[in-house]
Amino acid sequence: MNYKDFNDYELIDKIYSFDEDANEIMIYKYRPLIVNIAEKMIKYCNGGVTLDDLVQEGMVALNEAVNTFDEEKEANFGTYAKICITRRITSIVKSTRTYKNKYINEAVSLDNDDEDTVVDMFLIDNTANPLDMVSDYEWQQRVLDKLTEELTDMERQVFELKKNDFNYREIAEILEKKPKTIDNTLQRIKAKLKNIMSQD
Repeated sequence: MNYKDFNDYELIDKIYSFDEDANEIMIYKYRPLIVNIAEKMIKYCNGGVTLDDLVQEGMVALNEAVNTFDEEKEANFGTYAKICITRRITSIVKSTRTYKNKYINEAVSLDNDDEDTVVDMFLIDNTANPLDMVSDYEWQQRVLDKLTEELTDMERQVFELKKNDFNYREIAEILEKKPKTIDNTLQRIKAKLKNIMSQD
């Protein structure tokens, strides 16, 4: 079988029917993407992980994407797979890095009436991780769930990388976009986040 003879959805159906050939074709089809992402990310590792390790993690992510993809949501599988692969590889890269603590003091108020709100801190500090700014886990999850629903595919990829402490220049390189494009995307994400937080 040739992967060009089947679209992703046909391959997924065949994989669900335990067709090993279809599984191999899917891997063959997405391997270049996985290698490409792994090659871009390997330079951000601080050792202990090889390119092959990242490629293997990408393969695992592809398998998870196939198993968790929901056609009823009318999403594009290729985009979904890329997000899953990027997220997993980024997670591995993150585990090799040493970070400065970016946690904001728990005393920072979440009330919009206060001068230094979480939103203000996020909008002012472009290096801040939005997840580190919320002390209330349930509130954090509620906000993130709403935000995720409103993000475009591009915004979701940028947000995932931002959550994993990549700056906008690194994100631009990883996604092969201009830094200004990433900066504009981050501004749109921030605007959506601010809107959600003001309503919650």
